[in-house]
Amino acid sequence: MMNDFLETIVARTRERVHDLRPARPAAAKSPFAFSKALSSDHIRLIAEIKSASPSAGVIVDKPDVEAIARQYKTGGAAAISIVTEPEFFRGSHDWLSRAAKATALPVLMKDFVIDERQLLCGIAAGANAILLLASLLDATQIRDSISLLDEFGCDALVEVHDERELERAIAGDARIIGVNNRNLRDFKVDLATAEALGASMPAESIKVAESGIKTKRDVDRLRAAGFDAFLVGESLLRQNDRESAVKALIS
Repeated sequence: MMNDFLETIVARTRERVHDLRPARPAAAKSPFAFSKALSSDHIRLIAEIKSASPSAGVIVDKPDVEAIARQYKTGGAAAISIVTEPEFFRGSHDWLSRAAKATALPVLMKDFVIDERQLLCGIAAGANAILLLASLLDATQIRDSISLLDEFGCDALVEVHDERELERAIAGDARIIGVNNRNLRDFKVDLATAEALGASMPAESIKVAESGIKTKRDVDRLRAAGFDAFLVGESLLRQNDRESAVKALIS
């Protein structure tokens, strides 16, 4: 495996979007549903559906998107995250509308966005929010992407891994900032990443902790560091009883 897997994924993404036709999405029926779902006082969980990842291999082969999404909703998840990248994560845009229809929860599209056509296609596919990686976009690109999404009532979750990326997100006027505790270059996970960056995040932003969250103790630790919401994928997907696993994290 390459030391810098991110570069490989981005190179393949460039090939994938080269001939992408821009979609013509309609504005959201419920504007900014994702940020609204993350704005209550109790623990807000963004529960993720993905089939595979470069670090974990196959997690759920051909996932039953509707069934998993319903389990998450019944457990008390505030939103659903869908990894749509097709090659390394085996995802699909179709899962966005399927999860939304099954639960009526807001859905987040996670892909490696490098082109505004991906944003338009994501909105057209039913995304209420789209992940923007500060490792791939500069402050101007982040601001422009958020501005485009705003036109359609779609939120942006801007993901950072370090201080420099956080500065980029803040300069790009990010309102929802996620700290990924997994380094996408070597896949190491450390909750201290979120703790270190949490103090530097704007007070008015919605703060999301991502990756490496497995227990209620992890959630409590990150809540103490100022985080509002928690994105959890692999540890939930591997449970036999996903509904109970969600309940255990937010109890």
